[in-house]
Amino acid sequence: MAEAIPDAAIVGVLRPFVRACAPLIDRLREADPFGARVADRLARVHMPGTEAWRAMTPRRRTDWWVNRVGRFTTIVAAIPGLGGALAQRFPVTDAVGAASQGLLLCAIAGEHGITDTPTRVRLLGSVLFGREISAELASGQRHDEDERTAELREGTEHRAPVRTAARAVYRLGRALLAAGAELERRPRGRWYHRAVGLIPVVGVLGGYLGERSGLKRASRKALRWIERNHA
Repeated sequence: MAEAIPDAAIVGVLRPFVRACAPLIDRLREADPFGARVADRLARVHMPGTEAWRAMTPRRRTDWWVNRVGRFTTIVAAIPGLGGALAQRFPVTDAVGAASQGLLLCAIAGEHGITDTPTRVRLLGSVLFGREISAELASGQRHDEDERTAELREGTEHRAPVRTAARAVYRLGRALLAAGAELERRPRGRWYHRAVGLIPVVGVLGGYLGERSGLKRASRKALRWIERNHA
């Protein structure tokens, strides 16, 4: 069995990841799927920036991220399932799946008032990797962090949120490859989701259902972590 990656290395992977997620989350939050905002209509719709959104509790906003944006990122994460068992031999599925979960966890953290990088790093470290990282370690910045963050943020400012998000999730997934076997610790779907995922082509369905299940589990774990660690 490979030796576990130290917490410091996990922090080195997560800090630029968390920082790169911020502008993408803003784009997804601000995106208007209707093409234009019509105040009288959207005031009754649960969308960021509306009166209905401002009246929602953080828990209900969390559900919005998981059920609306999460469906999209889950589809992106499930696409490697087209390769069936062949794709399962490589870490791309776990990397993209972890990136999808990490992006949504950062969004959930923001809805609960967690905006600083160290706390988000500790949250992702706990939920994705089962690591209880100290606040001091999570606050440490590496010399190349700004450069790595800029690379991961490339293109996220463009006003095409769907295409931008799809490309960004894959880019963020590649960044998480450095975590190696630790990616296998992330919340996953049920065994039967993984079984279907081994079948070529049909594996996309198993991958999608598995990623949806894993994302919901990740959100529940995140909420418990926030209740324990963030007043």
